[in-house]
Amino acid sequence: MSHPAVWRFGDEIGPVREAVRAGRIVAIPTESSYGLAVDPRNDAAVRSVFDLKGRPSGEPLPVVVGDERQIEALGGSLEDPLLRRLAELWPAAISLLVPIAEPLAAAAGSGHLACRIPDHGALRRLLLDLGTGLTATSANPSGSAALTDPQRVAELLRRAPGSVLIDDGVLAGGNPSTLVGVR
Repeated sequence: MSHPAVWRFGDEIGPVREAVRAGRIVAIPTESSYGLAVDPRNDAAVRSVFDLKGRPSGEPLPVVVGDERQIEALGGSLEDPLLRRLAELWPAAISLLVPIAEPLAAAAGSGHLACRIPDHGALRRLLLDLGTGLTATSANPSGSAALTDPQRVAELLRRAPGSVLIDDGVLAGGNPSTLVGVR
């Protein structure tokens, strides 16, 4: 078991960018707790998140993006008028089920991707700098409480070689994002 690399906002972005490109897990802070982030298009990276969490592989993973262009780059569409109105609430802890044009590993065959622009300014800037959205499923074993303490996240990441922990201190906790779908 290895210790994750630790990165903080303001550090040079290279280690985070390299981890994402290599398909390794990056733990990111969100509005309430830490999330497990990988490129949502990378099948092996998405499987590594399922394995680390002990989560059934048929469940889609939510994605955080820096702006709506990153949703489009993932094949998502906000053309539905109701989705367009709901997207006006961003940045917020609200995830919208967005239809996607092509299969995507994080969507787990569902045809939709749960996307949000997070209400965490530093995370949004990082996503824009990386040029891609990332998965953002809670950093915890499946069925356990979401982790808010970076030390506990580091313990979990010891089972994920080459991982990176973005240490933003102890987070506030609270409810995960609200998921909204349009029928």
